[in-house]
Amino acid sequence: MDKRYVISRRRTGFGDCLWSLAAAWRYAQRTGRTLAVDWRGSCYLDQPFTNAFPVFFEPINDIAGVPLICDDRINEFSFPGPFFPNWWNKPAIECVYRPDGQVFRERDELDELFQAQDDVEANTVVCDACLMWRCDEDAERQIFRSIKPRPEIQARIDAIYRKHFHGYNTIGVHVRHGNGEDVMDHAPYWADPDLAVHQVCTAITAAKALPHAKPVRVILCTDNAQVLDQMSSRFPDLFTIPKSFRAHQSGPLHSAALGVEGGISALVEMYLLALCDTVIRFPPTSAFTRYARLSVSRVIEFDLNDPSRLIVIERSSTNTSS
Repeated sequence: MDKRYVISRRRTGFGDCLWSLAAAWRYAQRTGRTLAVDWRGSCYLDQPFTNAFPVFFEPINDIAGVPLICDDRINEFSFPGPFFPNWWNKPAIECVYRPDGQVFRERDELDELFQAQDDVEANTVVCDACLMWRCDEDAERQIFRSIKPRPEIQARIDAIYRKHFHGYNTIGVHVRHGNGEDVMDHAPYWADPDLAVHQVCTAITAAKALPHAKPVRVILCTDNAQVLDQMSSRFPDLFTIPKSFRAHQSGPLHSAALGVEGGISALVEMYLLALCDTVIRFPPTSAFTRYARLSVSRVIEFDLNDPSRLIVIERSSTNTSS
């Protein structure tokens, strides 16, 4: 038991899971620890003791030299104490329920630890909080280079790309609505739903007017059927990937109610957006388009302080327009 560990525990959407994993990986790399991916209780599965990582991604043994545990061995593995944050040193039965305030405190404790570029004496560091923005972009890119969707999922991505993307300059549009969930930081963008849809349509028109070497195809990814209907009425040639939607205002697509297929659909859209030539992010606070934000040559998003203001980000430079 002389090894030391970092556990990345997440049960949220893939954007959050992967971004938080990047932060945990960077810390494990810097401190010489083994990284464990614990995605049991995933919002994409209805089996609470199944680790979602190997359900959706190819199993791997390390990420850039950092040893990795990422399969169902997590159920039998006993991680050595003491633990950080200190909450995890309580008896296991007392750790079952963690109020939101505790989760936010742990996020802040982990943030301070990462920023200090220091290590702790604890044998196991538990990262069970949203760690977006808690690592550098190189760490995020390393995660996306190292982690691959399972072959059958990648085959679906490749088939859609060949059939619908090849020969086009593609504009990928992601509209995160929330569909009734607490959208938190996304809320300002949906204060006026009709205005929000109008803003996205304005962004699409602006994107289509930019120089393109090939015919343009616009692809929409959204979590709300009404948004899809509204956008399709304004852009009849809009392309979408068929998938199941939940009833209006009944909650997000990352839900066990949609089964494994819901998770696969999410991954297909996430990875296809990263293959587009231009991506429109609404809102830009959504982690779902983080992979595209790191990969695509042109990104159009909305100013965090003024959601009516478009920002055009080129790979080599940044320009803004109203």
